[in-house]
Amino acid sequence: MKVELQHICKRFGSVQANDDLSLTVTAGTIHGLLGENGAGKSTLVKVLSGFISRDSGRVLLDDRPVEIQTPADAIAIGIGMLHQDPLDFPPLSVLDNFMLGKPGGGFLDRRRSRRDLLHRAVQLNFNLNPDEIVGNLTVGERQQLEILRLLSLGAKTLILDEPTTGISASQKTALFEAMKQLAKAGKSVIFVSHKLEDVEELCDRATVLRQGKLMGNAKIPCPDAVLIDLMFGRKLAPPLKPETRQPRVSLHLEAVTVSNDRITLKLGNLAVYRGEVIGLAGLEGSGQQQLLLLCAGLLRASIGRVIIEDLDMTHKPYRDYLQQGIGYFPADRLKEGLVSGLSIHDHVALRTPSRSPFVDWKDTLKQTIQAIATFNIRGKPNTRVERLSGGNQQRTQLALLPVPLNLLLMEHPTRGLDIESVLWVWQQLIARCQGGTTLLFMSSDLDEIMQYSDRVIVFSGGRSSEPIAVSDLTVDRLGQLIGGRLERATLHPEVANLEQAS
Repeated sequence: MKVELQHICKRFGSVQANDDLSLTVTAGTIHGLLGENGAGKSTLVKVLSGFISRDSGRVLLDDRPVEIQTPADAIAIGIGMLHQDPLDFPPLSVLDNFMLGKPGGGFLDRRRSRRDLLHRAVQLNFNLNPDEIVGNLTVGERQQLEILRLLSLGAKTLILDEPTTGISASQKTALFEAMKQLAKAGKSVIFVSHKLEDVEELCDRATVLRQGKLMGNAKIPCPDAVLIDLMFGRKLAPPLKPETRQPRVSLHLEAVTVSNDRITLKLGNLAVYRGEVIGLAGLEGSGQQQLLLLCAGLLRASIGRVIIEDLDMTHKPYRDYLQQGIGYFPADRLKEGLVSGLSIHDHVALRTPSRSPFVDWKDTLKQTIQAIATFNIRGKPNTRVERLSGGNQQRTQLALLPVPLNLLLMEHPTRGLDIESVLWVWQQLIARCQGGTTLLFMSSDLDEIMQYSDRVIVFSGGRSSEPIAVSDLTVDRLGQLIGGRLERATLHPEVANLEQAS
């Protein structure tokens, strides 16, 4: 199905999200929609999928004008959208979610729907259990379920909005293979992303947006420099890592064991120095988050000691960790990092220490204006944080971190950010490290870990390696370690001894 958007305009208050945008996607192709955070990509595809009404312009399918007022209108004419967070019901089963939206109400044939689900899953090489509760699935599996549901409803054009954020490498591979298979079958795919490597790997063509405007089109493959210039209008230089670190130990763990309801993590002795950057690599759920939560005072060690800046912090309350200059940066910005419904100004006021029970709103407003300028946040003091783009939410979180910090603990510091925002975030982090802050961060991006870490700790099923100098690693070797091939030489000696004893 050929899809055309002609001269689409959409404004939100003073922000022109889409400014006279036109896009053509032919049947049997995968078309990338590329741009930095806040470029207008999601707004444009939400207009096409009926989630947002356009101010002007028109939509044509196979050269015929159509009116799309709601998502139901879109799916009725063959347009389905996979959102960044799949629209499903976690308490229900895979089969129940697959049947949602189908005509027939409570009289649907579950056996027929089950056969349809399994048949479509086999065709796209998806491995889904119809009886599994959706809340137990990974993000990648939930995406697979939503794709199958949209196809069963008759979708001929699929829109994927930043689908590779938060999924594993194997799930990304399965997703890309499925999209290529659908394109070969004559369906059209619109792939929304800010990741050059994903667009280059998957797409046939790419359209680039910047600040709501159309910057140009390119046939894929094409040089990175062409797409970067279209996205940002200039070359982007990566930040430089500090060449030296202070010899003083900032964090010391002594034969620590830490557990939660999912995993038990055994760590040997670990010494991390001031200004050092430690990358934590491994599949999700392998123990990286437990280490960060332990060092943040949000999870207690059952065995061993946690020493920060020569102070024994083992079993200390979270407030003591804050007073000791520990900063924790969660991956879920809105659920754990910021408070939906509150403005940037509200967050600055909450962060500002005061002995008075009353808030000095004039003073905190000045601080907010300064933070917005310093961190280049595209928002106003009264902007609610959920209305910010992902990159600006990340900038807001960084602006709220106290200065100075002894230890900064981060989960996926650049997940979901465009190239410019990634480089900007790392400029801020490296500046912190040069000032003496120690950084521990987990990331699923192996290139990010290799580029910015001084040493890397690899996690696999509750085991961890000793810190490995990044100069002794390659991306291939790091991938092998993450896959569970932790050589005994790289295991913490205490962990190796425990394994031998057991």
